[in-house]
Amino acid sequence: MDLLRFITAGSVDDGKSTLIGRLLYDSKNIMVDQLEVLEKQTKNKQAGSIDLALLTDGLRAEREQGITIDVAYRYFSTPKRKFIIADAPGHVQYTRNMITGASNASLIIILIDARQGVAEQTRRHSIIASLLNIPQVVVAINKMDLVEYSQDTYNNIVIDYAKVASQLGLQHVTYIPISALNGDNIVDASETMPWYEGQTLLNYLETVQVETNANLDDARMQVQFVIRPQTEALHDYRGYAGKVLSGVYKKGDSVKILPAGIESTIASLEVNGVAVEEAFAPQPVVIQLADDIDISRGDTIVKLGNEPKVENELEVLLCWLGDKPLQAGNKYYLQHNSRLIRTVVKEVSYKLDVNTLSQQPVTEGVKLNEVVKATIKTASPLVFDAYKTLPATGSAILIDETSNSTVAAVLIQ
Repeated sequence: MDLLRFITAGSVDDGKSTLIGRLLYDSKNIMVDQLEVLEKQTKNKQAGSIDLALLTDGLRAEREQGITIDVAYRYFSTPKRKFIIADAPGHVQYTRNMITGASNASLIIILIDARQGVAEQTRRHSIIASLLNIPQVVVAINKMDLVEYSQDTYNNIVIDYAKVASQLGLQHVTYIPISALNGDNIVDASETMPWYEGQTLLNYLETVQVETNANLDDARMQVQFVIRPQTEALHDYRGYAGKVLSGVYKKGDSVKILPAGIESTIASLEVNGVAVEEAFAPQPVVIQLADDIDISRGDTIVKLGNEPKVENELEVLLCWLGDKPLQAGNKYYLQHNSRLIRTVVKEVSYKLDVNTLSQQPVTEGVKLNEVVKATIKTASPLVFDAYKTLPATGSAILIDETSNSTVAAVLIQ
């Protein structure tokens, strides 16, 4: 049974948490004891209905304010597929939390309030979906019950969002009119919208084609740990442990160690302590080489003839997550998988306007949640691929040197 990871996103009060609660409730994935707790905590006891949003709004502050602050993960399954759902915050100030949940998703559900139409947060979340190359987009037009299930309202929102999708290059977009509160088109087809002839949300999630994220062509393995037991039995053992980020490694392959550029041959491979003839993404592996080479944590082992870029000046897109504004000349740490390098932001070229998607000049510091094109320079060469080619080696984070807090998601161009 395969697994689908998806994330819900949208503006505040668009009904993301209620949607997830409805999915779990109607697909019978809520335990009896959970249901009892919900009934006790629900705010709508007088109406006789259960507040399904409480299933995901787990923090006390979230329940008090009726908002989502942190990304909440929920797991459920049907006879056809397993699911991991990430419920992303809708508040602008918590957009940074949404990026972490979206980075591993194969599908995003963007909720739109039928009364409000395409909002600024809708565009912002769509930009993030585009930047992160999320392959499937579902536009769930929610609260149809509050617009009398109007087909015209639905059609107008589809037309408006199609313009955004076209600008961003989102190719696989599906539109579904729903009412998360009443369960219309969530698990069962709605009788109140006979004009809609498409799939219900759950049916779509069960049947959508999930593309595998594993790249088996470009071999990349970054060393996380050098194993030197130095015991009597393993006196000369030197193994390089790490996760195969992409590609396939075989015993006897000619490889190059970057950034040093030294060549060698794979003498042996071990997966889970067992010698194997080949290892592939996303397996953890220990590689032994035929030659004694100075290799450290953060170095990358690649196949000869299929090599990534090795540079110390990079063009990147930054999704700014820091409370302090970004200024050209600021210094940070760049965390690129297991490699940590000192970095300076040399130049900020422009920022993306979330409403028009146009390139805007940066007249002052880059503020929270802004997306900018920048040039960064690292203290030593970085081994990377473009994010669109290989996300595993094309993404990184910037870390503040003093507070150690993450201040930017980095997409290498």
